[in-house]
Amino acid sequence: MRRQFKLPSEDMEWLEGCGKSFELINENGVQRVVLSDFHVPCGYNVASVSLNVRIDTGYPEAQIDMVYFYPDLHLNNGHAIGAISPDIFDGKTWQRWSRHRTPQNPWRPGVDSLSTHLSLVSEWLIRETQKI
Repeated sequence: MRRQFKLPSEDMEWLEGCGKSFELINENGVQRVVLSDFHVPCGYNVASVSLNVRIDTGYPEAQIDMVYFYPDLHLNNGHAIGAISPDIFDGKTWQRWSRHRTPQNPWRPGVDSLSTHLSLVSEWLIRETQKI
């Protein structure tokens, strides 16, 4: 497993304790955490995916934004998922979900981390299945 950059110890402890395979990949100066076998709630075409999040300069003061899935997710009910686009990384075409924090739910330096962002990703996945 590749470990091509360092994360804060809190994030490393969380990753090592989550029981999933992960990699820290630096490709052309772009750092991403890739987590394998991430559970997807019912309502999608697959039960689990790999996901990645981009770690920008300044993290953890700078926020983590969006999420990228492989393989692509589709809703079983036939509804389209909005604000998605392809993103090539690590030799694969990932599905980028353009989801962002709001003024009501801002990034909180010193509080938010990789684990809180992935909790938010889980909420996005559930919320998408509830749209009509």
